[in-house]
Amino acid sequence: MKKIVVIGLAVILVVGLCAAPVLAKGPTGKSGNSNTGHVYLFEKDPTDWSIVDGGPWGKFNYQLSGEGDGTEVSGVFNGHGLVVDEDYSLIYYPETASTWPWGVVVIGSATANEDGDVHIMGNATIGIPDEHSNPADVDYYPDDLGDKIWLVLSGDIIGGELSGWTPSAYLFEEDLINTP
Repeated sequence: MKKIVVIGLAVILVVGLCAAPVLAKGPTGKSGNSNTGHVYLFEKDPTDWSIVDGGPWGKFNYQLSGEGDGTEVSGVFNGHGLVVDEDYSLIYYPETASTWPWGVVVIGSATANEDGDVHIMGNATIGIPDEHSNPADVDYYPDDLGDKIWLVLSGDIIGGELSGWTPSAYLFEEDLINTP
């Protein structure tokens, strides 16, 4: 009987150790002090910016390099639940852009496949974290500095500016990324 209990506990321990990494989503952000990290993007309700349950989502695994104005981001974005055959662009949006249309930096673009998935690999110079002289003027993250990564409709970008605004079709960051 004692042997059966010990074997049963060992099986439970092994199964628990194997399942934990699969079940844990993990935090957004950099890995320790390295410049490698990830950020989740989600569909958000444009009336209150809450995440839409069961809506499209994605994950951007990125690497930062350089400093200041020369900071570059490179990585891979995988999105799910998107509109089939729609063209999407992964962008860096500087929060300090206060005039419409907003200037953005395109990291990469791709078309959603027949399953509504998109795979984007790319890199871009994104500069330094946004600095706000008056945090009260910033509508989304008033107390934080950092960089926003969005997935937008490629057709909404004209000449390096987000000229269209279709937020119900976009994926917005769960958290900011911070450049060195």
